[in-house]
Amino acid sequence: MKLIAPVLMISLASCTSSSLGSKVNEPFQGNAYESNNRFFRGTGKGSSTQDNIARGKADIDAKAQLGGQVNTTMKQVADQYLAQTENENAADVADKFQSLVRQVMNTDLADLRKIGEKKYYNDKTGEYTVFIAYEIKKNVMLRFMKKQARTDQKIDERQRETIEKIIDEELEKADQADQEGNK
Repeated sequence: MKLIAPVLMISLASCTSSSLGSKVNEPFQGNAYESNNRFFRGTGKGSSTQDNIARGKADIDAKAQLGGQVNTTMKQVADQYLAQTENENAADVADKFQSLVRQVMNTDLADLRKIGEKKYYNDKTGEYTVFIAYEIKKNVMLRFMKKQARTDQKIDERQRETIEKIIDEELEKADQADQEGNK
């Protein structure tokens, strides 16, 4: 299911002004646009005299932020898990896990959803500013990572078992948060 977000184009003339010129009140702020127990989320901003370039910059920025969220979260999860277990190959498993995260983030993700896009035009500078927000469900991302771990030839069986155990524990948390969020 693909969500289609409306694009709003607003002239900056209607926004507040300061001595430095027009000021944009940035959209996509607050809890609804931050990562939580159910979703990884990222927002981006891009500016250019051409609206398609501004949109491209915002798109890249939002996806980079989303990727950073996933990478940071998964690194913390792996580090915490490996610290709690006595695993003689902990550093090797952590490296493989991080490699898996990078591999997954470089893949087109089917469940990546745009949750907002707004475009502003500044009459004075002739510049467009575009804001974009994306999200992906954590449980979908984790299931995809588990699938990738099963097919990655660089991960041996013992590493795969450890990675799958880490992912299964996080999947349980994400599924529980998803069920609570749907009530």
